[in-house]
Amino acid sequence: MNATTLLREQIQQAHGFLNVTLEGITAEQTHWAPPGTANPIAATYVHAIASEDLAINMVLKGGAPLYATEWAEKTGISEVQPLSTAEWARRVRIDLPAVSVYAQAVHAATDAYLATLTDEDLARDLDLTSFGLGHMTVGTILNRMVLGHIDNMTGEISVLKGLQGAKGYPI
Repeated sequence: MNATTLLREQIQQAHGFLNVTLEGITAEQTHWAPPGTANPIAATYVHAIASEDLAINMVLKGGAPLYATEWAEKTGISEVQPLSTAEWARRVRIDLPAVSVYAQAVHAATDAYLATLTDEDLARDLDLTSFGLGHMTVGTILNRMVLGHIDNMTGEISVLKGLQGAKGYPI
């Protein structure tokens, strides 16, 4: 198995695990504000999806994110902000079924992009100094900023569900 195939399969699995972790969640649970500085599930989910949209469609493909083009006004998100702030996280509201459809579009765009890559493409260097990240390879961006980020956000959502008495991870 080559690196691009492995990475594609891992990201597909991460998407699936995020989706099943969100199953059965209510609007009240989604918008519950935990004590301290942790973000509500709504903000965490939006951050996961919009950040992936930004990473794939803008950073890696050089276009605009879906939330700013064909999905503008259709994301189910009161205000899209991929790089969240504490204030935004407490005020954002989502329509979970609509956001889930937007997420499916983001996941499909990610998978379509990954299907075009070769192992050599993963070594391509990108200048991300405008994001405060210096230089990174395509492989590092996909591994850390997409795959790792999805897994991290899924874990946060699982904990937030558990704090509300719901089952977090589905396993």
